[in-house]
Amino acid sequence: MGKRDMRPTRWNIICTLVPLMISGCGGTGSGLMGISGGGGGGGGNGAPPVLSFFVGPSTANVGQTMNPPVEVLATDSVGSTDSSFTGTIVVALASNSTGASLSGTTAVRPVNGISSFTNLAIDKAGTYTLIASTSGATTITSGTFTITTTTGP
Repeated sequence: MGKRDMRPTRWNIICTLVPLMISGCGGTGSGLMGISGGGGGGGGNGAPPVLSFFVGPSTANVGQTMNPPVEVLATDSVGSTDSSFTGTIVVALASNSTGASLSGTTAVRPVNGISSFTNLAIDKAGTYTLIASTSGATTITSGTFTITTTTGP
């Protein structure tokens, strides 16, 4: 047997690397190196979630609950819903030239990455935006919406 016979062949290299790759991708997590499934309140990799309005605020009458409910989505750094995030998400009036009050439950822990604000109402007619925030994340602002005065027949 000569020195030439000692060199690894492509087939030998493939047969060695494939099992190593497969064993490296097993286990829990997303399958991407450095990114794991979530845990605790801050998101899977310790980074704060990225927030977005999944269902934005809609037009309603003064004092009536917005329907459909406002929903805020928490995603991870790669844009997937962060279903493990359990930190409280808070909404508040951002633009408020009328001095109105936002009533209802304004601080909600998400379920499967979504916080649903089911009973929000505003007490004065006007055009508004909401902000949503959670610890460590960038605050986001909704699109504008209008609260109208109820008119009689």
